[in-house]
Amino acid sequence: MRERSRGGTLLCVSRPWSAGRGPPRPGRGPRSPARRRTGAAGGAGRAVRAPRRAAGARTGHNRVFQGPAAAWGEVLDVDDNRSRGGGGIGGRIGSLRATRVLRRAAAAVGSVTADRSRLEWLNQAGDLIGTTLDLGRTAQELADFTVPTMADGAAVDLLDSVLRGGEGDRVGGVAVPLTRAMAVSVIDRLRHLEPDPVGELTTVQPTPKYVYQCLTARRPVLVSRITPDQYESIAPSPRAARLMRSSGVHSYMAVPLIARGVLLGAADFVRAGGRGPFTPTDLALAWELASKAAVYIDNARLYSRERETVLTLQRALLPRTAPSTPGLRVASDYRPAVDPGGVGGDWFDVVPLPSGRTALVVGDVMGHGLAAAATMGRLRSVARTLLGLDIAPERVLARLDLAARDLEEDQVATCLCAVYDPADGTFRLASAGHLPPLLIGADGEASFMDVPAGAPLGAGVIPYDPVTARVPGRSRLMLYTDGLVKSRVHDIDTQLDRLREAVRGPQPALSESCAVPGAGTGGGEGRRFDDAVVLVAESRPFAEGELFVRPLPSDGSAAGEARRLVRAQLESWSLSDLVDVTELVVSELVGNALRYGGGPKQLRLVRHERLSVEVSDTGPDLPQIQHAPLSAEGGRGLQLINMLCRRWGSCRTPTGKVVWAEQDIARPAAP
Repeated sequence: MRERSRGGTLLCVSRPWSAGRGPPRPGRGPRSPARRRTGAAGGAGRAVRAPRRAAGARTGHNRVFQGPAAAWGEVLDVDDNRSRGGGGIGGRIGSLRATRVLRRAAAAVGSVTADRSRLEWLNQAGDLIGTTLDLGRTAQELADFTVPTMADGAAVDLLDSVLRGGEGDRVGGVAVPLTRAMAVSVIDRLRHLEPDPVGELTTVQPTPKYVYQCLTARRPVLVSRITPDQYESIAPSPRAARLMRSSGVHSYMAVPLIARGVLLGAADFVRAGGRGPFTPTDLALAWELASKAAVYIDNARLYSRERETVLTLQRALLPRTAPSTPGLRVASDYRPAVDPGGVGGDWFDVVPLPSGRTALVVGDVMGHGLAAAATMGRLRSVARTLLGLDIAPERVLARLDLAARDLEEDQVATCLCAVYDPADGTFRLASAGHLPPLLIGADGEASFMDVPAGAPLGAGVIPYDPVTARVPGRSRLMLYTDGLVKSRVHDIDTQLDRLREAVRGPQPALSESCAVPGAGTGGGEGRRFDDAVVLVAESRPFAEGELFVRPLPSDGSAAGEARRLVRAQLESWSLSDLVDVTELVVSELVGNALRYGGGPKQLRLVRHERLSVEVSDTGPDLPQIQHAPLSAEGGRGLQLINMLCRRWGSCRTPTGKVVWAEQDIARPAAP
């Protein structure tokens, strides 16, 4: 035997072939001459050495292995090295392959190759499963990945508690699993089968259902060959069992989906037709795949739970409806991000102020997630409190900057604050690094207002410069956050131009004005990857009979004149039931102006859903409620106003201050 261990070839020397017989043909089996020759000795593993030369013919360095005939396979090749010289002994060399040795080697090589293929397949799963943080899509990716590579059909079911944001099952199994079908994938010829429809809620019945065993034991189940009485233990219904049997489904396995110790659901697989049955190796491979996929599903579950928490918190902190004010009609819209991780800290607020004025505020906390939403809630609460005190927009931003710097999260935010006064049709605006507001005229022309963009809140760079602008009646002011125009493709200037073109032209109804066409998907990318707030305010001049303004003398006759004007105007407005209280209120306001404010200047009455009474003076100091002793004859005016009115307050003006009080107007009884 010439030793060729790598190729496995044996060279065996036999006797010269007898006349007319010739060498054995390739493919001949055990009865070939070479085989008979090598098997004749009957020994087990004894080697003899053949002569190097026979009758002058070189036969080469040969070793003949003498052993049982069963040790050899068929003759694969023959090499005739017959001597060209006459006389002497002719030699024949038969080339045989020892198939038993080769089969063992091939089996070892095949095992390594199969292991490598499985590893490559599992590595590929990491690229194709869990591409998003969507539960349904991740489950479908798992099912699609296994069909038809590993199975002819696959289904993924998740526990309903997982889908509702719960923790799945951490202990020992579930008594009666409640699952929801999330994904199904089958080859074409099995599409007529009837698995649980995707989205359907199912109560998994106890034994003999194999998926029940899989969930409760948290162990995989293998049915290599399905017997006729086992189909109903696999299929969701007797009809589905009959369809599975008639379709040639013959093998089944189910594996649990467990991640971080949490049971999430199960995946089951079937094979049909001439394909071989599932083996324990297939089961181990499926379980390993399920373990990897379960981590992706659990990531999607945790993300979905956090996203729902953030959305719930954010919606709870935002105003449910925009309040009605005398001079402004407001529409608003909050749009959560579609892309993962996009939910953040966008917010808005609408605060009614005295004299029919309205404060508008829009802000955006940088960052996303629960921390951004919590910061948004804090800043909105502070802003609403400050605006309720009737503080000017630039001073509100300065106070918000201090509040943002005190936050432990060290986050910054942009903010735009505006106050509209319908008496003169003006907006007073201040910006903390926010995008400019868009003014849309009644004729459909649109332009951005030039508001100095100060530093973001939390940066510590103040003051903020205000701007006062007069706007025509029926104009609309659009305030928004950057999620409306943010793009990964286009720069911000291009996006702002697109927004302006999108809103230009005939204006829709105010309730539809927040649905800006072509501007709500991140600049045309098709998916909004950041949340957005849109706030549209339409200016409305005071209607006749909503505003009454008169100057007041600055001497002691002012109180009597104010009472006379109030009585006459309220009677003309058919508000006689409010005359007595309003006379008392205006007397106290005028008296306060005479004593502490250098004398009253003007009386203003505003009628809308409430009646507002205002008295302005030239004094800079804001009034405060005094706690007078019981023996004192005065000092209780503001206490009376506080008891008789819905609310009262004061604010500074460029020439002094205004003190105001509001009363509710009774609604007429329904007929």
